[in-house]
Amino acid sequence: MTLRLTLTRAAFIATVLAWCQPRSARAEDSVAYKYQDYRESGGRISVRAQYGLVEQDLGTDWHVKVQGVIDAIAGATPNGQPPSTPGGQVPLSQLTERRKAWSAEVANQQPRVNLAFGFANSRESDYVSNGWSLNTRTDFNQKNTTLLLGLAGTDDDVSIRYLRTIAKKRGLDFVAGVTQLLDPRTSVTLNLGLGRSTGYLGDPYRLVEQRTEILPGIVLPLDYPENRPDHRSKWTLLGSLNRAVPEWGGALDASYRLYHDTFGTTAHTVELAWLQSWGPRLTLVPTVRWYDQTAADFYVVSLTGAPFTPTYQLNPAGPFYSADYRLSAFRSYQYGLKAVVDLAANWQLDAALEKYEMHGRDHATSPYVYPTATIVTVGLKFSW
Repeated sequence: MTLRLTLTRAAFIATVLAWCQPRSARAEDSVAYKYQDYRESGGRISVRAQYGLVEQDLGTDWHVKVQGVIDAIAGATPNGQPPSTPGGQVPLSQLTERRKAWSAEVANQQPRVNLAFGFANSRESDYVSNGWSLNTRTDFNQKNTTLLLGLAGTDDDVSIRYLRTIAKKRGLDFVAGVTQLLDPRTSVTLNLGLGRSTGYLGDPYRLVEQRTEILPGIVLPLDYPENRPDHRSKWTLLGSLNRAVPEWGGALDASYRLYHDTFGTTAHTVELAWLQSWGPRLTLVPTVRWYDQTAADFYVVSLTGAPFTPTYQLNPAGPFYSADYRLSAFRSYQYGLKAVVDLAANWQLDAALEKYEMHGRDHATSPYVYPTATIVTVGLKFSW
């Protein structure tokens, strides 16, 4: 069986439509290339991705940005079946996938307002995603205050092979935020995001096991596709602080994110980064990220003992169930170090090494489903 890894696709669309993070109205003209290797331990998932980015001013008021990515995904991942012994190794299914994606953004700068429109497309063998975004950033108070308003949408086609059909998935998100300059060294940001997804919100390759007595004394483990709700609303609150410390030659970038959705998941994310100048050409950036979430209301390890018999058809009326470990209660940590080197007046090299760890918190899910990974990133940028 081949499983689809949706994380990279979702991460790409989220990145190219990331209007939740305020950006400067203008960016330098540049071309950049980045290579990233994500590798889980124990022969689990590995992803090798190549990114290209071009930014260019068009006159004095317009700016264009185009990004592309090609990645290859391979390895093994849990498919939802429980271990044969409690807390033991879980069954794994092999995965191979190749994804191509691109995005484009056009921004127009007026005296007080920056208006940007973006579009993104991502394609896999069984998943096609299109996304768009519209953002406005308006300056007030002698440019000490910036108001962000953004709207974004996605329209996806999902191939459900066991049903031999194509399902639709749509999303719409809104964000409103404000960035305030407190003093020449300090700025704070507060964003509120609202979103809703409808249609097929499951993973067509995730299974749920139910041990069933088919004859007296004969029990067989039967596997069924998961069944999730066909709609989800979410709320996000993001606060960030940027503080320059010139006497130390550094700066602090800190953020906290609160997330909640109608699946019943509540999540907290804390990110810290310190930018430290080391001589005229080198900047070191140690980072740490802490994430904690509760389980979805319908997350189960198995359906053995459940008061109903699942089916092989989608049932929007319920009952709902999924053994996808990404919906369980877990905590993750990501930490690393990035180095940025100015090679010459127009050339910049960056490299980063990060570690990722995920740990379950429900004392029911086997610890073997949660991966640890090493992430290596190298990039080169030319500006003019």
